[in-house]
Parts: sequence; structure tokens; C-alpha cells
Amino acid sequence: MKASIRLQDTAIRYFLEVAQLGSISEASVRLNVATSAISRQISSLEDTLGAHLFERQPRGMKLSAAGEMLAAYARKNALESARVVAEIGALNGLEKGHVNIACSEGFAMDFIPRTISNFRQQHNGIHFHLKVCAPGDVAKLVSHGESDIGITLSLSPTKDITVEYRQPSPIMAVFHPTHPLAHKKSVSLAQLQPYPIALPEENTTVRQLFDICCSRLNLLFEPILESNHMATLSRFTSFGGGMHLSGEISMRHQIATQELIAVPIRDRGMDVRNTEIQTLSGRTLPAVVKVFLDYLIDKMKHEEMMGF
Repeated sequence: MKASIRLQDTAIRYFLEVAQLGSISEASVRLNVATSAISRQISSLEDTLGAHLFERQPRGMKLSAAGEMLAAYARKNALESARVVAEIGALNGLEKGHVNIACSEGFAMDFIPRTISNFRQQHNGIHFHLKVCAPGDVAKLVSHGESDIGITLSLSPTKDITVEYRQPSPIMAVFHPTHPLAHKKSVSLAQLQPYPIALPEENTTVRQLFDICCSRLNLLFEPILESNHMATLSRFTSFGGGMHLSGEISMRHQIATQELIAVPIRDRGMDVRNTEIQTLSGRTLPAVVKVFLDYLIDKMKHEEMMGF
């Protein structure tokens, strides 16, 4: 009983801040609370639970196994409390709420803003926050409760994540309509080699799979442009500077208007990734988030069936 009481107090808030930032000093700045006060609260939690919650390291604080368990519990508890408050507000008949989304950049270029715009035509009281980040960070934001829904490209399962919907997302070669390869039914990586190419940086699934396949095929490319900004690569191709690689969903509007042409790459390995819509395992979603999640999944399914 003593432990359960302590798990509701200020100590948990301080603990979660240190867990997120990995530093008592940074948590002190964020919370505007003295470091000594934060240290005392965490020590009190450790005494109550009879376990060390952090491994003290020279460059910060890392959660122990017990700390990971407590952080997961505390985050879910906070999310559940927020959900109940939102549901009580909904009893007044007010269609309002907030949805936090995390996605990798490709989805932020077209699909997500278009989907939000369409959704708000029927639910204009709903507000959104979209966090654009590296694909590997999307699941982290969802598992930490900072985002309600994640949309990303994945190569393997992720702990504490429920995949609400998954569909294949092969990598395509994207051309200006005047490019010599633009109207091929499919292309090989070897066919791309003679032409100027723009590539994303190495922390993207596009680049990782491209590099693996090129190594296997003994192909060497020297990109004339590398960028961490997918929109830059897209505009570069639009201006006729060369070609780039992308998932089709990132280019959907430009492909539909024939500003750009996306051609499948037939080499084995360029089609092994998936688009995933993710939520936190075990979490009961607020009603407004669930409504948008269902709409998002229906939208993605419909466009896949239509061949967009």
C-alpha cells in the first residue's frame, strides 16, 4: 500500500523527467526544481520500492530493469488519466480534443496533412500536433506516451508497440517525366547507375536498403546530392536535376498530377519494408484518437486498393 501511494505523487513526475532526459541537471532546468530535490524524490522512490531505478553513469542516468518497468507503468497510468478526463469532457456533447501524431518525413510531405485536412471537414473541433522525426524515433515517442499514433516505415517488430495496420512500402525510383527511364514498367539498380541520383542520409530505411542492395550487387553510386530532407530531394527531381528514391506514399500528390513519375525497382531487397500505423500496447485510446485512427487506417486502405 505504501508503494502504491507513493506512485501517485510528485516523485513520479520527477522520475519520468529524468528517465526521458537521462540527466538530473537537465530535469532540474525543465522542471525549475533544485537538483537536490529531484535526487531526494528519486531516492525516496528507490527506498520505497527496494530497487535501484537508474544506473548512474559518467554521462547521465540510464534506467535499470526496475526503472524501465516503473516508467512503463507510470506513462500508461498518466495516459489513462488523461483519457478519462477527455471522456468526461465529451459527456457535455462537445466535439473537441487533441491528437498527437509522430511520423517520419515522407508521410508529412503529403499523406498526413491531407488526411488531417479531410478529417477536419467533419470534425473541426479536433486539433492536432505532428512531430516529424527519424523513422526509428517514431516508436520511441509512441512507447513513451508522447504521441498517440505513430506512422513510420519499419523493417522489424518493436517492443511495446501494437501495429494497428501494416502495408508494403517498396522503394521506388522517382523521375522527372522527361527522364529517359521515366516510362519504364520497372527498373534495376544497374540501370540507374549512369544517371545523376540524389539520396537521403544513412539513418533512413531508403538509404539502408539501397546500400545493402548495392553492396550485394557490387554497384557503386556517387550521389550528386545527399540530404536529410526528403522534400529537398523531391524538389531537386522536380527541377530536372536528377532522380531520387522514395516510397510511393510520399510522392502521392506529385505522382497523381504527373509532376513526377515513380517506377518500381525490381531488385530483391528493395521491397522488404512496411508502412506501419502504431500505438502503445495495452493503452486504451481516448475516443477522439480512436476515431481519427480508424479514419487514418480506412484512408490508407482505400488508397492502397485504388492503386495510388
